[in-house]
Amino acid sequence: MTAPASSKPTAMAPVNALGLAFQRRIPDDFILLTSRIAAASIFFLSGRSKVDGVLHITDGTYALFRDDYRLPLIPPDIAAHLATYAEHVFSIMLVLGLFTRFSALVFLGITAVIEIFVYPDAWPTHLSWAALLLLLIARGGGYWSLDRKFGIV
Repeated sequence: MTAPASSKPTAMAPVNALGLAFQRRIPDDFILLTSRIAAASIFFLSGRSKVDGVLHITDGTYALFRDDYRLPLIPPDIAAHLATYAEHVFSIMLVLGLFTRFSALVFLGITAVIEIFVYPDAWPTHLSWAALLLLLIARGGGYWSLDRKFGIV
């Protein structure tokens, strides 16, 4: 025999009510837009730190990839170009919501490379980036994206 459900409010009732209120008031599409902008800003600002002017890669960037990052299999000069262009192009694509899943997947790959080969002790930061990117990979760009306008899944 089970005890009858109590009509007394529990200690968690206010928390549950608050969660329900947010769930009803914050649309998923707003969360996806915010995630796109947040992820894009991380990588765009990183890309901007590698250039002088429009897209003139600085000597410091080349030195960084040659001396500090030392990625396996990719020569430093090529890695500097690939990273810089990717951070600019895919950030813009994320903000626009164009090929959102692919752009987020590229950034998740970059995040994995950074975590494994460059800054392995920065995993809490990289984990927060990955959470944003995994949401976008799983859910796409949302209603306010060019993906939706063009019918891209």
